This record gives sequence, structure tokens and C-alpha cells, in this order.
Amino acid sequence: MRKSSRFLVACVITLVSLVQINAQEITVQLGNDEVGLNELFTITVTLKNGTIKNYTDFPEIDGFAKRGTSSSSKTNIINGQITSSQSIIQRYLPLEEGTYTLSSFTMKVNGKEISSGGKTIKITPPVERKRNSRRGRFDPFSGFFGEDEGSRRNTEFVDVKEDAFLALTTDKDEVYVGEGFTTTFAFYVADANRAPLQFYEAGKQLSKILKDLKPENCWEENFNIENIYGERVTINGKSYTRYKIYQAAFYPLNLEPVEFPSVPFEMIKYRVAKSPSFFGRDRKEDFKTFHTRPKTVRVKALPPHPLKDAVAVGEFQLDEKIDKTTVETGESFEYNFNIYGEGNIAGIPDLEIPNSKDLDVYPPNISQDVNRGAGRVTGSKKYSYFGIPNEPGDYNLKDYFSWVFFNPEKEKYDTLKASVKLNVTGESKKNVSISSSDLGSFYDNIDVASNKLEKLRDDNTAQVIANILIFAMLAAAGFLFFKK
Repeated sequence: MRKSSRFLVACVITLVSLVQINAQEITVQLGNDEVGLNELFTITVTLKNGTIKNYTDFPEIDGFAKRGTSSSSKTNIINGQITSSQSIIQRYLPLEEGTYTLSSFTMKVNGKEISSGGKTIKITPPVERKRNSRRGRFDPFSGFFGEDEGSRRNTEFVDVKEDAFLALTTDKDEVYVGEGFTTTFAFYVADANRAPLQFYEAGKQLSKILKDLKPENCWEENFNIENIYGERVTINGKSYTRYKIYQAAFYPLNLEPVEFPSVPFEMIKYRVAKSPSFFGRDRKEDFKTFHTRPKTVRVKALPPHPLKDAVAVGEFQLDEKIDKTTVETGESFEYNFNIYGEGNIAGIPDLEIPNSKDLDVYPPNISQDVNRGAGRVTGSKKYSYFGIPNEPGDYNLKDYFSWVFFNPEKEKYDTLKASVKLNVTGESKKNVSISSSDLGSFYDNIDVASNKLEKLRDDNTAQVIANILIFAMLAAAGFLFFKK
């Protein structure tokens, strides 16, 4: 019993320790209330016992300009218990003296919302940095390795040539009208790159870039990239890490070429210390603007066809379903005509159903599903019809339900046709709707009304009554006049 009790206690202690180790806490720390013009204000987000995988943009602050982010991590082992933390630090550069307000804000870190109440920040004149002062404490290791404050201040930084580039690419150089092509705006960094690079306000820059980048003569399906992740790619036998910033599929609406201009994108590029020391700064923040090359996608017309101005372009298939294949006249049935595949799903034109006295088909319920991923736009558009047959017989539904589209891979028109056959039994119902409806008293009097042509009689009764009233009014007025 004692052994089992000890074992139970040990298990509980182990579980508690694991819970404590794995407990994750996210905190936000704001910088000082007062900063000099030569100092930086910071906002630090710290995650304990975990890794920061993604986070939304830090807030903007009036009177300050964002000057990049940095990260740090720390691990402690105390009495055999391991704790760790990772921090993301956003730096802000003061622009001019004054008092400014950092409003309350909310961010998402690893999908979890965190909030801060904000604060008031005072920007003061430049602060003189002194040794042994509160702001610049004495470094006990200063000069220990032959380095003093002056040498750190005079550290020379050099620009290292980056092996990276910005590019806008398309998966096709020529398309038909209505045919989709995928456009990718990304930053590429070679594995051999030695220049430290970092993204700078990517979301803010992208909102401005897209005003010039999006073509007006195209339908857009945006892939909505929320976080920038690196992925390995090989270009001309050389390995790169590609960071997708924006990706969308475009569908030309006319024959005008789709033109993408050259656009800029600013990155933080650090200059590296020429002679780095153990305790000195090893790099200095700087900025570099990269540019894409202009890109044009040619657009060609569809081959001649009576419906070439009204068809969808893509690779589509048909999935059909009917609730029953045998019905009686006057009995309803449900038929689903589901178009699925790759193309501009949202732009698929509706089916045209021929009018028929033998079969009544009512306007459909329409639902669509669009999926954007892996550089493709796929999905489906489903039409749910209700029909009522009025005449018995066999109905081939391909005579009623068909849809024409253009396949750019085969470079020809194709037709999706229903393959279901409907067997209808019972008596004819063509005249039921007419006989069952009340056509009103006008039709009830048809049998008793005379069909002899007669001249319309004039009815002057109203005119006579009006003349009598006018004469009476004149008489009354005359009587009153002569009496006076």
C-alpha cells in the first residue's frame, strides 16, 4: 500500500510539473512613459513556454514611426524545472517632441487575442547618454577585451550584398478570355544569402501596392494570405526560400492585355559590423527597396461559336442526382445539376431551361462553393430544380438540362448534358390547371350573353341632373340679389 501510494504521489507531482511546463502565458509590455528624440519606444509581446508562430500587426502610434521588429528567447532551468519564453519587440522612432497617446489595442498571437490598455507617451529633447548614469549603466566588462565606449560608438558597419530578389510571376503567359491564371507576388532569398533581411510593415505596403497591381479588366479571386511563411523552391537549379506576400487568380473580361507594372517593396536590411566584438553591436538597421519587373499576360479570343460571349472557361464536370425516376403526372420530382471543376466558379452563367407544356420546370435554388488553394481556384455550383410532368411518357432530361463551356486545355467547346431518364405514368394533366381555376364572373356570363352587334346607347341622365342643379343655383342667387 505504501509503495502504491508513493507511486501515485509521484505521478501527481509529475503531472503537475508537466502542466506547469506546458502552461503558456502571453503578456504585453509597453515601453517607458518618457522617451528622448534619440531613443526608441518599444512594445514587447512575450509568450512563456511556447513558440510564437504568427502574430498580427503592432499598432500605429501618432508621433512615432515603426522601425522594425526583433525577437529574443530565454530558457531557465531551476531545480530541474525548465521554463522558456520568446519575445517579439516592435521598435518605434520618435518624430518630434510632444505628448502622444497610444490607444488601447488588440493583437492576435498564435490565433489568441491579447489586449493592452495603452498609455500616454511624452517625447522629450535628446537625452545625453552618460556612463554610470541611470540610462547608461557602467559596463563592468568594458575594456576587458580591449574595447571601450568610444570603440563601440565608432564601430564601422559595412553593406553585405544580398542574394535575394522581389518578383511578380504568373503561371501562364497567354490565356483565353475568361480563362484564369494565378499571379504570385513574393520575395525570394537564396540559401547562400549572407545579408540579414527582415520584413517591414508588409501589410501596410501591400495595401498601397495593390492599387497599382490589380488589373481593372479582370475578375479577381484573392487567396487571402494572412501570414507570410517561407517555403523551399528551386529556380534554375538554385535553392531559395520563397515568401508569398500576395497571390490571386485573375480572369480576363475582355481582349485587352493584362499588364502588371513594376512595383516597389521596402525591406529592412542590416549592415554588418566590419570588426565585430564580443560585447559590441554586430549589425545596424538600414532599409532597401526592391522592385519587380513589369509583366504582361496576352489575352486571345475564343473560337467562333454562337455562345462564345456567354460561356464559362475552365475544366468542368457534371454530377447529377434525381430523387426518383418514376413519377405520376402532377407529381413533383427534384433534380440536381451540379457543375464542378477548376475555373471561375462565381462567374458560371445559369442554365437556360426550355419552355414545355409537357413538363413544368420551376426556377432553381442555387448554391456555390469556391475553394482557393495550392495556386488553383476550384469548386462547384449546384442547381436544384423542381419539376412536374403534365403528360405521361418517357422523358430524356438531356433535352431539358444542358450547359456549354469552353475547355482551354482541349481548346474546344464542350457540353455537360443530363443522362437521367424520367418515366411518367398516369393521365394527361394539361387542361387540369385551366379547369381548376376560377376565371371570374366575366366568363360565367359568356353562355347567356348575346353575340349580336349593337350600337352603344348614350346615357344623358348625369348631364340632365347637373343642368338642373346649376339652374337652381342661379335662381337662388338671383332671388337673393333682388331681395336686397
